[in-house]
Amino acid sequence: MTDQQTATYGIDGMTCEHCVMSIDEAFRELPGVTDVRVDLVAGGRSTATVTSTEPLDDTAVDAAVDEAGYTQAER
Repeated sequence: MTDQQTATYGIDGMTCEHCVMSIDEAFRELPGVTDVRVDLVAGGRSTATVTSTEPLDDTAVDAAVDEAGYTQAER
């Protein structure tokens, strides 16, 4: 059985369910991601909790969030 890693990322700029779908798709394209749960806070700081089979590379996460059109909150 593979160990699962879970990390939560703050995301700014999300306002609707389309935003949730965009972030979900962006994270699921990263290697090893098995689950994504997004908590939308329209106009505030939303969060994405990502489960993966290995730790995610910070640069890859930043690029995925940016490509989806949002900004990752400072860690």
